Amino acid sequence: MRMDLSERSDCIIALLSENGALSATELSERLSVSVQTIRADLRSLDDAALIRRRNGMVQLRQKSENIAYHPRSRISRQEKQRIALAVKNLIPDGARVALGTGTTVEHCASFLTSHKGLFVVSNNIHAVCALQNSSTIEVEIAGGSVRMRDLDMIGAAAFEFYAKYRIDYAIFSCGGVSSSGMVMDYNSDEVSARKAISSCAKTKVLVVDKKKVGLDLACQYGYLWEYDIVVTTAELDEDITKGCVRNACRIIYV
Repeated sequence: MRMDLSERSDCIIALLSENGALSATELSERLSVSVQTIRADLRSLDDAALIRRRNGMVQLRQKSENIAYHPRSRISRQEKQRIALAVKNLIPDGARVALGTGTTVEHCASFLTSHKGLFVVSNNIHAVCALQNSSTIEVEIAGGSVRMRDLDMIGAAAFEFYAKYRIDYAIFSCGGVSSSGMVMDYNSDEVSARKAISSCAKTKVLVVDKKKVGLDLACQYGYLWEYDIVVTTAELDEDITKGCVRNACRIIYV
């Protein structure tokens, strides 16, 4: 079965994540499409600021800053939906839920609309919008300054917002996970937001798609096994898995 553009884009990003840099010819051979088709895909990905082309080779852009929200939302969409389904099955009706920032959390929010009687707090405008078709979910959203590129709030007012609540389940993502199991983010505000959400939750659920594993980002705080549940599409390193087992962190592979 032939892949559409969205599926090929996901595959191109995954291949570049795994291999560092590849040529258009190498990508065409791996995906069994023409070089002309790959070059058209690469133009679209370049326009979306996802890749860089240089000296006949293609690689992902540097990770000093995350890419814009809408291009990011198209990457690994099927993975994120599998993660969201697993998270949906963790959350009972009537639970109190905190939703952090990021595209994977937005997917989780959309899968929660069939639940009854949820109370949701969030600093993620995309996640709140994903809940709009439910008539039985009560939502409180953080105030403060809006980060326009992602439509979320991660300033001081947003952090103070979470201190008012006691939540059953906090669902959040991160920028990356290092090879040693350290949880990484792009800037200190994102780290602070993760800490604020963690502090109000009984059960902390971290969602991680496979492209984030192995990223070495600027900011770090805590280890993967400091969360209660990790839902991931990645094959985690044996040492990380052992750390999770030692610390009673449940890993759900999807």
